[in-house]
Amino acid sequence: MEDYKREFIEFMVESDVLKFGEFTLKSGRKSPFFMNAGAYVTGEQLKRLGEYYAKAIHDNFGLDFDVVFGPAYKGIPLAVVTAIALQELYGKEVRYCCNRKEAKDHGADAGNLLGATLNDGDRVIMVEDVTTSGKSIDETYPIVTGAANVEVKGLIVSLNRMEVGKGGVTTAQKEIQTKYGFPVASIVSMAEVTETLYNHEIDGKVVINDDIKAAIDKYYEQYGAKE
Repeated sequence: MEDYKREFIEFMVESDVLKFGEFTLKSGRKSPFFMNAGAYVTGEQLKRLGEYYAKAIHDNFGLDFDVVFGPAYKGIPLAVVTAIALQELYGKEVRYCCNRKEAKDHGADAGNLLGATLNDGDRVIMVEDVTTSGKSIDETYPIVTGAANVEVKGLIVSLNRMEVGKGGVTTAQKEIQTKYGFPVASIVSMAEVTETLYNHEIDGKVVINDDIKAAIDKYYEQYGAKE
């Protein structure tokens, strides 16, 4: 595993973004872990977050693209900090674009997009925090491809939860890839998280102890995806 992946896993815990315990998800599932990207709130956290996304994009998709697109709302700051990091780390100048939940009906930037204008021929990388159902992509993909004749090169998320999506067999990431035909990647997977944090101390506390590890294993026996 690359060093930046281990650093990112610890960063999520230190930022109180990735938590372990007992949580009820929107789907109704009882999960032993929970991720809340809304907990990234400081300048330092956002700077580092953008760098991790930029590195993962570089490793998975290269730098042959023009626009970073983030679905509203959490994808908006992701697109911004990723665009900044791509320029700082790789000297890659890209534009950022996001959708509005409610279209603006006045001014020079009226419409349902925020940031850069999408042009014919643009190659787009989409960024999200985590994908559990693919709902936000279902909503925003038609907006992106309807704005201009663009090519979506891929989608990158923070964490691959590695659990079944709506179809009940493969992950939501795999379902999106199959449905839309572009690759989907993650900075880290839940398997890498468990491997890194099991019996590993952060701030003097073991993050995943034997009890939490057993709960994670049990969860994946029930909800783990067959890739």
